[in-house]
Amino acid sequence: MKKVGIVMGSDSDLPIIKKATDMLTSLEIPFEVHVYSAHRTPEQARDFSVNARANGFGVIIAAAGMAAHLAGAVAANTTLPVIGIPCKGPVFDGMDALLATVQMPTGIPVATVAVNGGANAALLAAQILAVEDKELAARLDAKRANDAAAVLAKDAEIASKL
Repeated sequence: MKKVGIVMGSDSDLPIIKKATDMLTSLEIPFEVHVYSAHRTPEQARDFSVNARANGFGVIIAAAGMAAHLAGAVAANTTLPVIGIPCKGPVFDGMDALLATVQMPTGIPVATVAVNGGANAALLAAQILAVEDKELAARLDAKRANDAAAVLAKDAEIASKL
């Protein structure tokens, strides 16, 4: 199975990344996590991106806040799918990161999830990998069924109380 590469611009993004790694672990998907800044360590971010396919990755998740150039910098250096997680910053509630992540130029796409959307980034990565992996697709189907059952159980609980 291909791995998921996860890069974050700062260790302050770790709580968001933890949601992604927890989801990947629950789906039995291998991953690696790194801290690379598009601005402070551009060579390392570029090297990771350029070599990602050869190093066994099938998709990359990139999380960054404020200027949020990391996902775009990664996508500029690989043709693997890149999923950007805009992270909430102290100034604009994550709107700056959201706009920076989603507004990519033609030819350098970045799939973008919600602000602080670590779990959904992992699920999207899993769905991408599941295109060629029937066992992973089955695990995703089971997760969806379990999630639906949990909602219906809450519905029944509320209905019994009211």
